[in-house]
Amino acid sequence: MKIDLTDTTASKINKALVKGRRAIGTPAVGMVLTLVIVTDEENAYDALRAANDASREHPSRTLVVIKRVSRSPRDRTKSRLDAEVRVGADAGTGETVVLRLYGEVSDHAQSVVLPLLLPDAPVVVWWSVDAPRDPAGDPLGALGQRRVTDSYAAEKPVEELRSRAESYEPGDTDLAWARITPWRSMLAAALDQIECEVVSVEVAGEEANPSVELLAMWLADRLHVHVRRAVSAGPGLTQVRLETTGGPITLHRSDGAMATLALPGQPDRAVALKRRETSELLAEELRRLDPDDTYASALRFGVDRLGGIPSATQRAEASARGPESLPVRQRVPDSEASADPAKTSAPALPASPAGSSAGDSDAGRPTPAQMPPVKKADS
Repeated sequence: MKIDLTDTTASKINKALVKGRRAIGTPAVGMVLTLVIVTDEENAYDALRAANDASREHPSRTLVVIKRVSRSPRDRTKSRLDAEVRVGADAGTGETVVLRLYGEVSDHAQSVVLPLLLPDAPVVVWWSVDAPRDPAGDPLGALGQRRVTDSYAAEKPVEELRSRAESYEPGDTDLAWARITPWRSMLAAALDQIECEVVSVEVAGEEANPSVELLAMWLADRLHVHVRRAVSAGPGLTQVRLETTGGPITLHRSDGAMATLALPGQPDRAVALKRRETSELLAEELRRLDPDDTYASALRFGVDRLGGIPSATQRAEASARGPESLPVRQRVPDSEASADPAKTSAPALPASPAGSSAGDSDAGRPTPAQMPPVKKADS
């Protein structure tokens, strides 16, 4: 059932929700949270479809906030709120309200959303595109216990990761982090099966895929070893290779669906490692509403502390900020960019103790070879 409201108010929207529930014969509210989606017209359909699919696992009231751009200065001074209320089969297993804000009211979206939140229920805010630099400081983000962004949708994903690290607050998370959950679980399980010491790691994947950087930062943060970031043709993450005292451990995926896990002294095995839809990633993030300390620690490790030859994107960003913005190990001449990676890869970095941030000094810290053996990673 759909109810269209033009030039309306939050009070009228609440009345329409009650009317819709009574019309379909379900006057009781059985939803567990409020999901606020901030998007634009171009991406609203895909975001709403993902939310509807996720609502099968997490029945919720979904509020879609779309800020419409007025064409003329006169229209920009006029405030108007249009709403589309969906209940029943048109709203998954919950309720959906699509809010279109025009004029000055678009600068005060939180005042429209606040009266529509479910009472005594957690609030999750998801920016499907154009997330603010400081999600927790955003007026809409301040309403949520959990704030979900997607650095993969950003124009410069690596720069987006830097911004997320600078502005991180408990409750922030990223769909790019959810994308590597199966990889983290598989690698942790692999290290549980053998007794060895991890010496170094290489993570390969698409150049503009922030999940590759996040996985590399997680491994470097948890294992305290040098991690090299390599670029491949994709799709997505393609390979993780861990050099250990017992031999190499390799997790390789070439088609985005099935991967091959190779352990020392054991036959290779095929494992399912498919790329997941946005609805699955969103459902995973809605399962936990407490701060993700593992994500915070990996994010604060810092993308600039990863080894390897700088990618084209990193070079472009460095040229805009100045050559000194790249770490010394990444200032590789163009003539060396096509050389053998084994000859141009960076030396091992001093490891940082647990709990330190990316900005801490590395002076006087032990090298990876001096660190005690690490047998497994946290999942």
